[in-house]
Amino acid sequence: MQVIHHGAHEGVTGSCHQLMLTDKRSLLIDCGLFQGQDAKGRDETQIEFPIEGLQGVILTHVHLDHIGRLPYLIAAGYNGPVYCTPPTAKLLPLMLEDALRLGVTRNKRLIARFLQELKRLVRPMPYGKWHKLDGGTEMRFWPAGHVLGSAYVEIQRDDERYVFSGDLGSTHAPLLIEPKSPERADMLVLESTYGDRLHANREDRCARLEAILCRTMENSGVTIIPAFSLGRTQELLFELNEIFHRVERKCGCELLSTVDVLVDSPLSLRLTQVYDSMREYWSEEARQVLTYDDQPLVFENLVSVDGHRDHLAKVEHLRTSKRPAIVIAGSGMCTGGRIVNYLKAFVGDPSADIVFVGFQSLGTPGRYIQDQSEWVRLDGQRFDIRAAVHTLSGYSAHADQADLIRFVQGMQSPPKAIRLVHGEPPAKTALAEKLTALGYNVV
Repeated sequence: MQVIHHGAHEGVTGSCHQLMLTDKRSLLIDCGLFQGQDAKGRDETQIEFPIEGLQGVILTHVHLDHIGRLPYLIAAGYNGPVYCTPPTAKLLPLMLEDALRLGVTRNKRLIARFLQELKRLVRPMPYGKWHKLDGGTEMRFWPAGHVLGSAYVEIQRDDERYVFSGDLGSTHAPLLIEPKSPERADMLVLESTYGDRLHANREDRCARLEAILCRTMENSGVTIIPAFSLGRTQELLFELNEIFHRVERKCGCELLSTVDVLVDSPLSLRLTQVYDSMREYWSEEARQVLTYDDQPLVFENLVSVDGHRDHLAKVEHLRTSKRPAIVIAGSGMCTGGRIVNYLKAFVGDPSADIVFVGFQSLGTPGRYIQDQSEWVRLDGQRFDIRAAVHTLSGYSAHADQADLIRFVQGMQSPPKAIRLVHGEPPAKTALAEKLTALGYNVV
């Protein structure tokens, strides 16, 4: 077997890896959109590789940089199975419906037709069990700890085994099961998003978030958190609930009565409902919380913002009311969506805080703000950046360098070869040097 990369080999986004089983038969692992600088000069409506002989598509999780080109693949004539875990099967139509509505068409009939076709192709497969595919190939999913339903996948043929990591989660995430290392691999295709850095531990990240929230209340300001609808939003709600209760116990005050928490994303609200309905896939810690809090993703003063008119009214209300508030909205890299209106209203306000809890691709507005540039362009207009800007890397859903090395070292038999993907050059280089120094063969 051999791997051909159609995305996320030289950059971070656009994950798409074709595993050649024979000269004429192959499997596709993910089919994602390019974002930020990775997207420049690309026509993503065109599938630039032949789909003849493609026996199946395997999805590691439902972030758009891993699934966003799937509609175009199907439009190009792909009619085979789409393999994924049961939670991914449940989340997939929600994510793609939203992406199509925002980026392709608002024609409800066309979107419904695509979703019906997608439903016909999807093949949910449970974790931890080998599944036989056509031609003597087998595959198996294991939890990746990145978002609900995320998986790394083992593919085996004639005793040759390839492992694709997808996106691995960081250790001690509050909601998801941590990834465990595979037994072995002839080739390990490993993500490297944070291959050059270490995340803050969970206690530190919670303490920093708590300090930012205290500043928000003291300033009667607004804390804006750009967050991906899937994964980060649910994790933030879980930990905000814990932080509020801890601070209230410590200071003997009713903190929730003084600050509004807004989730301004219809998609986030729908995905949170799916998270809540699939608690059997939560971590042991999260299930323990359920013994004393039956709604850890919902709490007093949590305001759900649905319609666009309501969204615009909330932005204006926060701008004029001077009531402290926390806003969680998408998109996670500030490339569009409702977060942009909040940024336009508050990025120039010194009393506001902008908190990044996830990766920001080069060329995105989020990256410009995160790098504390003097100004940022939003909807074609220039806005000076005067708000306080924070990055809480400990909330990243991606494994850091130590997590990635631990994943490799945990294998019973060392991988014969490792290929790094899904990382900017400095991150890939740093991780490759570490792994090579440990005696691994990075190709």
